[in-house]
Amino acid sequence: MKAKLEYIWLDGYKPTQSLRSKTLVKDNFGGTLEECIVWSFDGSSTQQASGDDSDCLLKPCAIFPDPDRANGYLVMCEVLKADGSPHASNGRATINDDDQDFWFGFEQEYFLWDPKTNLPPGFPAGGYPAPQGPYYCSVGANNAHGRDVVEDHLDLCIEAGINIEGINAEVAAGQWEFQVFAKGAKRAGDEIWLARYLLERTAERYGLTINWEPKPLGKDLDWNGSGMHANFSNGLMRNKGDESVFTKICDGFGKNIQRHIAVYGANNDQRLTGKHETQSIDTFSYGVSDRGASIRIPIGTVQDGWKGRLEDRRTASNADPYKVAAAIIKTTKEALK
Repeated sequence: MKAKLEYIWLDGYKPTQSLRSKTLVKDNFGGTLEECIVWSFDGSSTQQASGDDSDCLLKPCAIFPDPDRANGYLVMCEVLKADGSPHASNGRATINDDDQDFWFGFEQEYFLWDPKTNLPPGFPAGGYPAPQGPYYCSVGANNAHGRDVVEDHLDLCIEAGINIEGINAEVAAGQWEFQVFAKGAKRAGDEIWLARYLLERTAERYGLTINWEPKPLGKDLDWNGSGMHANFSNGLMRNKGDESVFTKICDGFGKNIQRHIAVYGANNDQRLTGKHETQSIDTFSYGVSDRGASIRIPIGTVQDGWKGRLEDRRTASNADPYKVAAAIIKTTKEALK
């Protein structure tokens, strides 16, 4: 039987990369990563090579069933140069320290977007719906816009084996969120990127696109932006039960603002204004249950005797989760030396 392997990678566009994919048809495929060949593509068409030296390589790094296709698979790939070294666009290769000690839970916000109106569903042409308030975790056609896309996407992620942990309508009209949890930085990045891919592909059927911009409705308008809140922990945070561990980590993040902002998504200054549940981009703060802080200490962490996680709320919706996780691991380990 012939199998359809969808090779998925990130292009070289700046400042924000996009997903690309192409299909390899393979005979007698058993469904394992080891059977996936290293494949080439035209990097000159994706801002990853010049036309006179255009071959780039796709190295398979994760495989999931593709529930949208008969006998199909989703193959997440790293991009390599022709000599086999990581391409400059390869965020996964920036993770130098990947073990099961670090766990990540990403809360991925996004806007559904109607290309005909250039607005989210729920926005009247040339105007605005009622102000924010009724849309968060809403139900009913007046407030929940695009649920069919979101439900289809949830089902596909579950069927694919992506560890999606929930969905909800978000604060702005046409804005939604899904959450993915994984142990290990590379695994977390793989699953977020594949969930994004499935969302983009699902929205195609409805004539919609996905807007990953952190503030697509404008910096000065009274509408929330979109983040990818990064929840993280290591074994010490989960098990020791010591407030000073969390204080040291937060202080370490405060000393490395630029390291994180540099990889937390393009145009994030439009979102991190100190309004709409954000801290200003040039200010660092942390606090228990504080959604206006750079890092929120969840109340559950405190109630469990200072055992648990932290949530970095600065990460934009368009950030590369590989680069985000790499920065978080680096700063956390430095803070705990």
